Amino acid sequence: MPPVPPFASRLGDRVVISTAGEKAVAFVPPPLPPQPPIRMERLYRPLEQANHALGQLDGITSILPDTSLFLYMYIRKEALLSSQIEGTQSSLSDLLLFENDEAPGVPLDDVREVSNYVAAMNHGLARIKDGFPVSLRLIREIHAILLSDGRGSNKQPGEFRRSQNWIGGTLPGNALFVPPPPERVLDLMSDIEKFIHADTRSVPALVKAGLVHVQFETIHPFLDGNGRLGRLLITFLLCAESILKEPILYLSLYFKTHRRQYYDLLQRVREEGDWETWLEFFIDGITETSRQAADAAREILDLFETDRSRIERLGRPAGSALRVHQLLQQKPILTISQAARSLGLSMPTAAKSVRHLVAMGLLREVTGRRRGRMFVYDGYLEILNRGTAPL
Repeated sequence: MPPVPPFASRLGDRVVISTAGEKAVAFVPPPLPPQPPIRMERLYRPLEQANHALGQLDGITSILPDTSLFLYMYIRKEALLSSQIEGTQSSLSDLLLFENDEAPGVPLDDVREVSNYVAAMNHGLARIKDGFPVSLRLIREIHAILLSDGRGSNKQPGEFRRSQNWIGGTLPGNALFVPPPPERVLDLMSDIEKFIHADTRSVPALVKAGLVHVQFETIHPFLDGNGRLGRLLITFLLCAESILKEPILYLSLYFKTHRRQYYDLLQRVREEGDWETWLEFFIDGITETSRQAADAAREILDLFETDRSRIERLGRPAGSALRVHQLLQQKPILTISQAARSLGLSMPTAAKSVRHLVAMGLLREVTGRRRGRMFVYDGYLEILNRGTAPL
């Protein structure tokens, strides 16, 4: 008799299905938490490092002069990265131009997808802040916004799938992975909801978020948008559990950088029941991402302070130039007319201030046109752009 795998009870069921004109084997995961329980001794040190890094990140964000500005840009970076994992080719500049009323044409399908992600994320965060629980209702609401228009808008936004899907391959028979049959989805998602709200004091919140993420991706409950929503769910869970004071931790850059390992470890949970290796990877990602976010916040603070000091040395023109600089921290791409309108300045005064900032090397004109010229705050965008080159 072959030996029983050590995690046999974690392996779930494999069921034969008929779909797309052929038979295939779909995977139905067992409910959370895994049995036998997670071997926590492997995770104590990674958890200690992650909690320390999260504490440092909280400390940095508490001294930011305007946390909302940092969040505004950081959320857009996360939206871009998460959408890139799914194949979009947008850049951060594309998204900011798309959100800019005076922007020239940008790749609409890709950038609309990223813009939907921003809206879905903001909706979820606002609901959680108002005390609404992370629930199936909230997950469906977020999904409806995520797929509200553009690509995927015909894939039942806000509704759990009623047909079979698969990951990789042209048909279920040659797919890398076939999620559960559609008739099992609601029960499986209800199990996730029960686990989220269960009293699981023996399961640290970071571990719980890592378990929920894999279970969600394994169920793949929607026809489209599962990857993006599964990544959003991590931040929503950490905010709901008060692990994060501000929604400033997003793992998409880590998953994008280590995408082969990420997909391999998801599959390893399904095929071998090896949750521990996945959780080490996940918790290490929280540590790395927390440190990156804290470093970026410090760097942005230093940039703003250095540039403000340089502008103050302009003498008489410094007053209006400082106001334009303040606006650039909210809108790192703008036109002279936007600066004039937003700040209540005359067009000549706004134009003169922008010229000063260009001469100092803070701003760069990006259109090459004589009219409707757009200027980018290069130093700020350079920090935010790290890691955002399309795959």
